[in-house]
Amino acid sequence: MSNLEKRPAETWVECDAEVFGTPGAPEIIQAREVPLGGPRAMTVHRTLPSKQRTMIGAWCFVDHYGPGDVAETGGMVVPPHPHTGLQTVSWLFEGEIEHRDSVGSHAFVRPGVLNLMTAGHGISHSEVSTPATTILHGAQLWVALPEASRQVDPFFESHTAVATRIDDAEISVFVGELAGASVGATTFTSLSAAEIRLPAGGSAVLPVRPDHEYGVLLDTGRVTVDGVAAERTDLVYTGTGRETLTIAASADGPARVLLIGGEPLDEQILMWWNFVGRSHEEIVEYRAEWQRESGAGAAVGETDALPPGLEPTMRRFGDTDHHFEGPPLPAPVLPNVRLQPRRR
Repeated sequence: MSNLEKRPAETWVECDAEVFGTPGAPEIIQAREVPLGGPRAMTVHRTLPSKQRTMIGAWCFVDHYGPGDVAETGGMVVPPHPHTGLQTVSWLFEGEIEHRDSVGSHAFVRPGVLNLMTAGHGISHSEVSTPATTILHGAQLWVALPEASRQVDPFFESHTAVATRIDDAEISVFVGELAGASVGATTFTSLSAAEIRLPAGGSAVLPVRPDHEYGVLLDTGRVTVDGVAAERTDLVYTGTGRETLTIAASADGPARVLLIGGEPLDEQILMWWNFVGRSHEEIVEYRAEWQRESGAGAAVGETDALPPGLEPTMRRFGDTDHHFEGPPLPAPVLPNVRLQPRRR
């Protein structure tokens, strides 16, 4: 899913392996509400990036949405839009979303199935909830690609989650490995992600990697994570150094969480709108190329979408049509200042 904010905050992530968390008390990151689109905008709960923390492993963006009645919200209608330098991880609890992209992929996001899109050098895609969808409920996550892999050719893949059980928890692993269950999704740093469901009063002691840091996103119910209480839409961060992670549901009802984790990414990245790059100049170039290739620049009155001295070469974002009824999404206007770092 695109970041549809009209004035997206610029985010520079500086990661240093010596400053990552230690096995102290987990940290609560509260979500902020972000409306996406127009007057019937679907509201999402965003926990990454935040002022407290900008990454967990290579996970750099977490949006959590729904359950929303499509008759009231209009569902998800995201026009063709670009990405660079990242992977999008789409995960649904309820509903169905149709995906099309510029490498020719046509797929449906459904509960229990991971849709993973690697943007690499550049890709464009669109997402629309299907007519059969009445309730839309899920999460959209992004993974920053490391320097060595961020210019790979774009591609798309889909994987059914692998089920396992630990103590009282029913678990669907959809990225990486957890407790011996693994999924063959392509990753470029060491990562994991799983949906975990607990009955009322249930608990599980999860084996985790001490060289990874983790986040627990609460979707439904109430839980404690290593004894720290979390409310719905909270993201609970744990630093490196743990060998187990205990998640317990409140006695008053069942709970569902998403667990994400990964090896800390000790690189600097710059994230603005739907782009991940390494410098202000790269972001300016990506935006200009999108405006030129998609025609969005002319649509908003930008007569010279390319910065001076930048010669067009190949199409970075490929076909921008995607059989979508309507124009591609124009990029927001860049701020009048140089994109500045936001420290971890």
